[in-house]
Amino acid sequence: MLENRVIVIVGGTTGLGRSAARACVAAGARVIVVGRNDANAQQARRELGECCRACVGDATDPTTAQRAVESAVETFGRFDGLYHVAGGSGRAQGDGPVHELTDEGVSFTLKLNLESVIHSSRAAVRQFLAQGCGGSVVNMSSVLGFSPAPRFFATHVYAAAKAGIIGFTRSSAAYYADRDIRFNVLAPALVDTPMAERAAHNDEILRYIHRKQPLDGGRIGRPDDLDAAVVFLLSEASRYVTGQVLAVDGGWSVSESWPPDRSG
Repeated sequence: MLENRVIVIVGGTTGLGRSAARACVAAGARVIVVGRNDANAQQARRELGECCRACVGDATDPTTAQRAVESAVETFGRFDGLYHVAGGSGRAQGDGPVHELTDEGVSFTLKLNLESVIHSSRAAVRQFLAQGCGGSVVNMSSVLGFSPAPRFFATHVYAAAKAGIIGFTRSSAAYYADRDIRFNVLAPALVDTPMAERAAHNDEILRYIHRKQPLDGGRIGRPDDLDAAVVFLLSEASRYVTGQVLAVDGGWSVSESWPPDRSG
């Protein structure tokens, strides 16, 4: 599905992004993976072989995505799509319920989760326009941007940033549709990644997830649960799809958080 396509994955050296990079290469793509940690970047490069190049940089730096897109063109001769996965919790910096927010928590969380997406999308669009062709941008949001879970996941700036990604992406999709530049959003629920370590090792949260994400036995998500959606949205198979939010969430957004009454 991605034969001869060149994809940049911002946040592609660990977790969801690393899994997506594997899937893209398996689907025929060549990829540039971007991450902050040089060791992770080089490990991804070795694992994925000649179809992969690694770019070390922080997604919050406005120049990082630009360098990655330029590397795609210089190394592989073209650029076809961008998948922005990078983001994370601001809990340790002071994100939380509104009355407990710190100024540092607000700034850190918005920069990491929303501003970084804007930087990446800008770099992608500028290259698509320079090439005079269309392309695909897929941005990572979260079900918390539209389906809150206040008992266990009360980080309100994170939720605002993830909702902001949806608004930004849909607005961009509308503006650039007549140039065949597509923008779509993936919105996962709880997935077993390094960011989710707190929740993944909390028995009470896992019991909650068993009810809230009831598909496939009520388990926590795995990074590869999103891979097929990533490949689809970056490929020609989705050429008539833009401005959409695809929840890959195990049923989170349509499920109650307590056991349903099956007696009837």
